Amino acid sequence: MAEEIKEEVQETQEAGGLPPLPKKLEKMTIKELREIALQIPEISGVHGMNKEELISALKKVYGIEEAPRKVGGSMRELKAKIQKFRELAEKARAEKDWERYERYRRLASRFKKRTRKLARAAA
Repeated sequence: MAEEIKEEVQETQEAGGLPPLPKKLEKMTIKELREIALQIPEISGVHGMNKEELISALKKVYGIEEAPRKVGGSMRELKAKIQKFRELAEKARAEKDWERYERYRRLASRFKKRTRKLARAAA
């Protein structure tokens, strides 16, 4: 099965003029991924992407199927939610709305726990 995928990728590379992949995308460093992505005009904003986003973009271009994500959401999304709920909690605290403050504080805490779970799953 691994050979079939390798052959598909090689055929795609030859047909579209894509740069060859020396090894699995997940095993490559972010520097290597960026070098390959910079050679492909369909991918823009390469330097602003993290490793997960680069791998996803490269898989899309090479036509490699992506496995579904493990734990819900990416770290970046979860941290954005934490920041949003912390800001809402501070706003509620300034307004002395203690029920809303406590609700937003708990939500931020829950999302923080998810980031820890995601970090453990990645390790």
